[in-house]
Amino acid sequence: MNRQAQAALLFLLGATVLHAGLTDLHLRYVKAGLRPLLLLCGAVLVVTAMTTVWYEWREASGRRDHDGSGSGSGDGSDGGGESESGNGGGGEHEHGGGHHEPRISWLLALPVLALILVAPPALGSYSATHTGTALQKPFGFPELPAGGALRLGVGEYAARAVYDDGRDLRDRPIEITGFVALDPSGVPYLVRMSLNCCAADGQPVKIALTGEVPPVLQPDAWLEVTGTYSPRRTKDPVNDGPVPYFEVTSAKPVPTPNDPYDEVWNG
Repeated sequence: MNRQAQAALLFLLGATVLHAGLTDLHLRYVKAGLRPLLLLCGAVLVVTAMTTVWYEWREASGRRDHDGSGSGSGDGSDGGGESESGNGGGGEHEHGGGHHEPRISWLLALPVLALILVAPPALGSYSATHTGTALQKPFGFPELPAGGALRLGVGEYAARAVYDDGRDLRDRPIEITGFVALDPSGVPYLVRMSLNCCAADGQPVKIALTGEVPPVLQPDAWLEVTGTYSPRRTKDPVNDGPVPYFEVTSAKPVPTPNDPYDEVWNG
């Protein structure tokens, strides 16, 4: 792999990272707050590739100029010509045979092609049912709007229900969106995967559903449920973490959101 190939690979990788950062593709890998850093990394890779090409072109031009001036001066004496010829031969050997990068380095192109051709699905019900709830006690509970229906995330509802005993949730209609997961005993959960940084550290926060739950639920299907706070609790079968219930009055399927992940809710 010569410098031109290295530059091409860098440019391709940088352009792919920029494409992911400028579209919703990056939300499959990292949380939305890291988008500026992703764009910066992509720009640095592209600039590095272009700089590599420019330096290579400048060095090639310098060698051509040097070879041309060396041929002109070599006409004056046979000894000088032989010397230059000898040096030139050594230089040709140095440039031609001294830099053989291993062909295995082309495997670096595979992650780039994978990123371009295959967009991995977001973490779903399989991860949720094999990982314990990541619900943690938040730093505090901000005031909720007075009156009317509340639209809460899975993490916020779970935290308020478990660690604030539903103090501000009682007797109020609540709307929550998440995907369906079924535990081994068939208990339906509404889940949202929470991220600290990227999909590699994604962990689920779960709400157990009761009440007017649809009779047929498909894992990974996204639902918007409307209902009320329930004081009932259960334990996650994976790590015995607390899982609150939600009393469902209605449910409807919704499309998968552009950003399927939640950031960890800390109040």
